[in-house]
Amino acid sequence: MVDQRSVDVGEVRLAYQVSGPPDAPPLVLLPALGENATDWEAVVPALARSRRAYALDLRGHGRSDWPGDYSLELMQADVLRFLDALGFGSVDLMGHSMGGIVAYLLAEDHPQRVRRLVLEDVPVLRPRKPSPPARPDGALTFDWEMVLAVRRQLDQPDPRWLERLGQITAETLVLAGGPQSHVPQDGVAELARRIPGGRVVTIPVGHLIHHAAPGAFTEAVSAFLDEPFRPARQA
Repeated sequence: MVDQRSVDVGEVRLAYQVSGPPDAPPLVLLPALGENATDWEAVVPALARSRRAYALDLRGHGRSDWPGDYSLELMQADVLRFLDALGFGSVDLMGHSMGGIVAYLLAEDHPQRVRRLVLEDVPVLRPRKPSPPARPDGALTFDWEMVLAVRRQLDQPDPRWLERLGQITAETLVLAGGPQSHVPQDGVAELARRIPGGRVVTIPVGHLIHHAAPGAFTEAVSAFLDEPFRPARQA
């Protein structure tokens, strides 16, 4: 059973869905740009068998607040405050695409808060030629101003994000979508190499691995999360 909840984390209120045994280890899930907690519905039932799964709507998305002020750093700070609000010391953290960037920024800056890290089709970020996005027609389930703000950061990322990947102490699984993904796969492989405890597993179904191959996705993630825990390395 999935519970719909929300919590104040300072200047915004974050909505989230929670499922799984209340006494199980926490797993926090962060969705891609424009997506929300419901995006994980195909995989949460399997993951929640052994984890207490918390699927968030990041600021500017879904049922969370749309404050008009957006950046990847602010999203990272929101997630950290979410962990504090729920009384979590360290968690397993999983993110897809943009959500994966938010996840690894938190793991860089607060390595003691992330026990294990799962990054779904997330590349290293380097400056790229801007390609202005076209706003979809009709009502949106996310703030379009948020999309524009995040895209600006993806086009001109802070170089420290790349430089500090070596500070991540969490064991890290990087899932790659293979040739069908629009994300450069050499960048995904490099991300795994730059994280000291990183490894890469390719599930060649494209960028939306957890949608296109939910069985293979949950099998890989569950096996990784259920491995015997090794103490984190010092940053």
